[in-house]
Amino acid sequence: MIQNQTIEEIKSRMDIYEVVSDFVALKKSGSSYKALSPFTNEKTPSFMVSPSKGIFKCFSTGKGGDAISFLMEVDGLSYIEALKYLAQKYAITIEEDEADPNYLAEQSLRESLFITLNFAKDHFVNNLWQTDEGKSIGLSYFKERGFSEETIKRFDLGYALDQWQGLIDAASAAGHKDEYLEQTGLKVVKDEKAYDRFRGRVIFPIHNITGKVIAFGARTLKSNEKGPKYINSPETDLYTKSKILYGIFQAKNEIRNQENCYLVEGYTDVVSLSQAGITNVVASSGTSLTEDQIKLIQRYTKNVTVLFDGDKAGIKASMRGIDMMLTGGLNVKAVPFPEGEDPDSYSKLLGGAAFKEYLDENAQDFIAFKTGVFLKDGGDDPIKRAESIREIVQSISLIPDPIQRTVYIQECSRLLHVDEGTLISETNKLLLKNSQEKWEAPLPEIPPEVLAQEVVEQTTDPNEIIKVQERESIRMLINYGSEVIEGLDGVEMQLANYFMTESEDISFDTPVYNRILNIFRSNLEQGLVSTIKHFLDHQDHEIKQAAVDLSTERYEISSNWAEKFQIKVAHESDTLKNSTYTNILRLKFRIIQKMIVDNVEKIKSAQEEEQVNKFLSVQGDLKSMEMTIAKILGNVTAK
Repeated sequence: MIQNQTIEEIKSRMDIYEVVSDFVALKKSGSSYKALSPFTNEKTPSFMVSPSKGIFKCFSTGKGGDAISFLMEVDGLSYIEALKYLAQKYAITIEEDEADPNYLAEQSLRESLFITLNFAKDHFVNNLWQTDEGKSIGLSYFKERGFSEETIKRFDLGYALDQWQGLIDAASAAGHKDEYLEQTGLKVVKDEKAYDRFRGRVIFPIHNITGKVIAFGARTLKSNEKGPKYINSPETDLYTKSKILYGIFQAKNEIRNQENCYLVEGYTDVVSLSQAGITNVVASSGTSLTEDQIKLIQRYTKNVTVLFDGDKAGIKASMRGIDMMLTGGLNVKAVPFPEGEDPDSYSKLLGGAAFKEYLDENAQDFIAFKTGVFLKDGGDDPIKRAESIREIVQSISLIPDPIQRTVYIQECSRLLHVDEGTLISETNKLLLKNSQEKWEAPLPEIPPEVLAQEVVEQTTDPNEIIKVQERESIRMLINYGSEVIEGLDGVEMQLANYFMTESEDISFDTPVYNRILNIFRSNLEQGLVSTIKHFLDHQDHEIKQAAVDLSTERYEISSNWAEKFQIKVAHESDTLKNSTYTNILRLKFRIIQKMIVDNVEKIKSAQEEEQVNKFLSVQGDLKSMEMTIAKILGNVTAK
């Protein structure tokens, strides 16, 4: 177990903006930052980061928390793995206590798989640089392809010796268990015989976005090899091929900095382009592009440039990937290469600077690219030409932004010499069809707090209305509890004390809000005021999640915008005493309204006149209090 002192140091050093920025392209929005959610395929940013509070909130899924929670959600890390990642990021030495055996058992499998994969990576790297076979075959191959030693080391490239149990024997000697070798796909067991999956091949380690090795790709160098040229690790608990992009760990920062991602097909394309100075490049690893891979790109940029091989069949097969990216809201360009060339070969032919210039000069928007491909293939055949136009219009209909669709329709009309009105009509037909299919599909799950808010806005149920008002009161406490305001008799006091004085006769119906309220009361008795950090670190997950939800605003008016138009926008923080008092009054008002409803039911069910008179007297008192508070609320909110 990591010592509490170390955990506290990690928490004090971690910066939510720095951590999230490693995975998501954030843009300034008022005092916070926003981005497209890394958890959904959304078109409008609903993911917010608040550096001042040290939290993130995804309004499309309801997920939220601190930097540790983010790492656990975005990369599937355990709590301990997230702490270790942050410790490494901030150069903090991990101090560990002896762990509980049950806890160790729970954590050990996943950690052991990572350790085994890292050992294998080091083993393959060592083979490449330290063994005669590795140097004469593997290293020679990489250098013949023009890879420098720096590039080879940057991608952890290696070599698997041409032995049946080279890795198995080395792992056993180092104390690694056979079961972990098998679970990571490094060892194959067949007909009661065990052997290395990778033998006599150069190795391309596959990293996840945090830099851990999760799988391997391997290429044979034998011309007489009967099997496939490339083989990969099988899918495991750590590796799902459709969810990762080769090179994403090495490229993610440059993709964000250059606001563009080059997409290629294979491992060597990525390494070659990186060698040529183009470091914002990833590969789909020879598979058809998937929605998860598109989401991964979308974390860092909305701009993708696809680099196709010069082979016609390959280009047409990749068109589906372009359509998927358009559907995902990405801006897509493509670069064609001469027949028989691919990004790897052409970058070597031209050299780094000339190749970069070629990419800049030949990058085409997807309309121009598809038009060139389809019309060249169709020639003068009117039927093929019509089919090509339909293919292009189909792609345009997938673009979610109506303005972009209009621009592309105009471009398509110009390039294809087709009436713009006809193209608009065909696009609208496809949009209608897509819309109908969308409505027939299952609706996405709505986050509980969003659903609850929508229900409350449409209900007259007093219990739901009280729940909303309790939420507002706790929100004020969590966000402003330690702020100093003018209290009773003009004496300055902290807002939490003022709140408790004004609401001492109130208890909350919502369990989690009542627990938070009691924590405030308990701490105030000891002279302490609970802060947002106290609740974010709380062991009660429900309290922690409530604190995130209540301390995050989805929308915030930009201070630059307000200054530009010389608009003074009042905020509740400017009038804390008034805002707090109003919230408490509204809560009391709602509680009294519920008591009135309940009392009416008692009057209806009363059997004796004495009971009726008693409840009528209570009703009069309640209505009097309701009118008094309503009048005060009117005066307060009018100020």
